[in-house]
Amino acid sequence: MGKTIDGRVAYADLLRVVAALAVVVLHLSGSQLSYVPLGSVEFHVLNTYDSLTRWCVPVFIMLSGMFLLDPKHSMTPAKLVGHILRVLVALLVWGTAYALWDLVAQNGFSLGTLLAAFRQVILGKTAFHLWFLYMILGLYLVTPVLRAFIKGASRRDLHWFLLLCFIFASLLPTVLRLRPSQTISLWNSNLSIHLVMGYVGYYVLGYYLKTYTLSRWAEYLIYLLGLAGTAFTLGGTLWLSIQRQAFAQTLYNYDSPNIAFMSTAVFVLFRYVLGVSDERSRRQRVSGVARVTFGIYLVHIFFLKILNILGITVLSFTPILAVPVLSLAVFLCSFAVAWLLSKLPLVGRYLT
Repeated sequence: MGKTIDGRVAYADLLRVVAALAVVVLHLSGSQLSYVPLGSVEFHVLNTYDSLTRWCVPVFIMLSGMFLLDPKHSMTPAKLVGHILRVLVALLVWGTAYALWDLVAQNGFSLGTLLAAFRQVILGKTAFHLWFLYMILGLYLVTPVLRAFIKGASRRDLHWFLLLCFIFASLLPTVLRLRPSQTISLWNSNLSIHLVMGYVGYYVLGYYLKTYTLSRWAEYLIYLLGLAGTAFTLGGTLWLSIQRQAFAQTLYNYDSPNIAFMSTAVFVLFRYVLGVSDERSRRQRVSGVARVTFGIYLVHIFFLKILNILGITVLSFTPILAVPVLSLAVFLCSFAVAWLLSKLPLVGRYLT
């Protein structure tokens, strides 16, 4: 277990901060991949940055699971409702803000525009990155059931559960996307193993990796699979794109086995190898940023929109430099806004 400060897990805080930065890198690099020639230097650079950061969203899910599913931490109905309410408020406020941004640009601001923006959120028509909030709400709703299962489950039970998640929510869907098969589709449909579908595997995996100590050989195997997953994501995306003569995102899906291997390896790396200095002030700084990473995720798309208005993209200068430079700028601006919003009385914690 990583060192803790004020009840926080140090390696989890550091991982949360790095994952937030990785989200910005992913969105910046991915925004231009469809517009560069296949096989060009720009394509290779952007594909590399995008591929190397695809672990960020699964890791966010794992970080939620490592805390919310732990039977040692109480989860009263009131606490659960508090988590759900926080996400709902964030979804309504930020969803309306993003919808309003687009509608005002077209029609100007009015009460009707505000109501139209709010209606879009209710209908699920929000900024693309807010899909995460809908998904995490679903996981929160099944959290009491998963906690009950985990409380009585042995390590072997969890192995079986995670294996089913991998097969039915990761491996088979990816195989079917790459090579459709009526037989596999039929069996997959008829079995109807909905319990292990969606992102519940990552959610439970976060708890597992936090709770159980891995053997040295298992740790090294995970690293090897992570490296293989990274290479497969990068090389496979290039190969599929050339084969189809169009940018192919099949292996970018968060449920793909290659992304699952990458995400698991990154989580394990931060738990067992990387960490935060013992110096209290340094750990406090990391913890301070980690507390508003939710807000950073929510607000960063506004800064990407501002860059678009200014005509600045990762192709404005050499991408190998543009991606990290612009990502750091967007991250720091997003952190500043999220930190300021977090200081608002009463509503700050619901917005960040």
